[in-house]
Amino acid sequence: MNIERNQIEQHNDSLLTSHQRKLNFLKEEWSHIDLESVIQKLVDFQIAIPSWALGTGGTRFGRFAITGGEPRTIEEKIEDVGLLHALNGASGAISLHIPWDIPQNAEALKKLASGYGLKFDAMNSNTFQDQAGSAYSYKFGSLQNVNAAIRKQAIEHNVEVIKHGIALGSDALTVWLADGSCFPGQLNFRKAFENTLESLQEVYSALPDNWKMFVEYKAFEPNFYSTTVGDWGQSLLYASKLGKKAYTLVDLGHHLPNANIEQIVSLLLMEGKLGGFHFNDSKYGDDDLTAGSIKPYQLFLIFNELVEGMDAKGMNHAKDLGWMIDASHNVKDPLEDLLQSVEAIMIAYAQALLVDRKALNTAQDNNDVAKAQEILQNTFRSDLRALIAEARLRTNAALSPIGLYRELSVRQNLVKDRGLGTVATGL
Repeated sequence: MNIERNQIEQHNDSLLTSHQRKLNFLKEEWSHIDLESVIQKLVDFQIAIPSWALGTGGTRFGRFAITGGEPRTIEEKIEDVGLLHALNGASGAISLHIPWDIPQNAEALKKLASGYGLKFDAMNSNTFQDQAGSAYSYKFGSLQNVNAAIRKQAIEHNVEVIKHGIALGSDALTVWLADGSCFPGQLNFRKAFENTLESLQEVYSALPDNWKMFVEYKAFEPNFYSTTVGDWGQSLLYASKLGKKAYTLVDLGHHLPNANIEQIVSLLLMEGKLGGFHFNDSKYGDDDLTAGSIKPYQLFLIFNELVEGMDAKGMNHAKDLGWMIDASHNVKDPLEDLLQSVEAIMIAYAQALLVDRKALNTAQDNNDVAKAQEILQNTFRSDLRALIAEARLRTNAALSPIGLYRELSVRQNLVKDRGLGTVATGL
C-alpha cells in the first residue's frame, strides 16, 4: 500500500491551525534558542527500522500473529518501512537480518528502497539460531564454540552477511552473540573469550575499509549463567582489540536493572568507541517494549549525554552514530508501535537539543546540584511535540502519523492485500 501525497496534504490541512498555534507558543517560550537550527537537526535525524520488527513479535512461550497483513517478503518489508517513512519522515533506512531476509536481487531491492526514499542500514548476522541446511548446531555457542568447525561455520556466515551488505550499499555489520553458558563449570571463560576474539578478528578482516563492525552486548538470555559478550566493558575490550573499525553497540534493553546507561554512553563516546544504538524500553529486563513507554526520563538523559558528547567531539548527530529501533510487538499493531517509538526518540532528542549547556556547565562547576536538576527537568517537562510535528511537516510527512494511519485504514488494507494469516519471516 502506498500513501499518496495528496492524502497527507489533506490530513495536514485539517490540523494546520492547531499545529501552528502550538508551534508559535513554543517559539515564544524558547525565544532565546535558535529553534530553526533545532528543527533542521530533527529533519536530518533518521532512525532505521529493523526488518524483523514489521511483524508481530513473541516470547519463549508463543507467538500470535494477531494483526494480519504482515510482510511476507523483503519487498513487502521495504514497502512497510516506506509507509512509516511517508508518515513520519524520520524512518529513512531499513536494517536486514540474515538469513531471515536473504536478498536474491540486490540491485532490484536497492531500486525499490530508493523509490521509498530508503537506504540499507547495518546488516545483522544470526548465529543464535540453527539454520536450515547448516552442518553444525550453535547449541553450545558459535564464535566461542570449543569446536573449530562450528566457529568456522559462524565466521563464514558473518562474511556472507558482509557480502550481502556490500551489494545493498550498507556500511556496517552488527554482531550479537547468544554465546555463553547456563551452568557453572560448563565453560572456560578465558578460552571462550579468546575463541570469540579470534573469530571476530577473521570477520573483521573481511570488512571493507569504509565499514564499521558493531559488537553488541547483552547481560543475559538465552544463557543465564554467563554471556561471552555480557556488558559494555567486554564489548569495549573486543572492539579495542579488533581495531579502529570496531565499535560497541548499545541496546537499551541489554542491561541489568538500574544500570546507568547514560554514563556508559558518555564514556564510550569519550573513548571514540560508541558505534550506535538499538532503542527499546523495559520494566524488568530485556523486555523490548516501545521506546519511551516506561522510562522516558532515562531516554532523555541518555540523549542529553549523547548530544553533549557528540558536540564535544564535533560529530554529526545524524550520520556519525547508528540509530535503530530493536523492539518486539506482541499486543500492538507493529507499525503503530514503531511510529510511537520513533516519536518518543525524536522527542527525547529535541529535549536534549534544548538543554542550556552553558547554564548546566556553570551549575556543575559550582556544585549547584539543585540548579543542575532544575535545568534538566524543566527541559524534560516541556511539551516539544510541535517541534517534531513541524519537522515532519517540512519533510512532507504527516502532522499526526498514527492519526493518518488509522484514517486511511492502513492495517485493514494490508490484511486485504496480504491476508489475515500472514506471518512475517524472522522470529
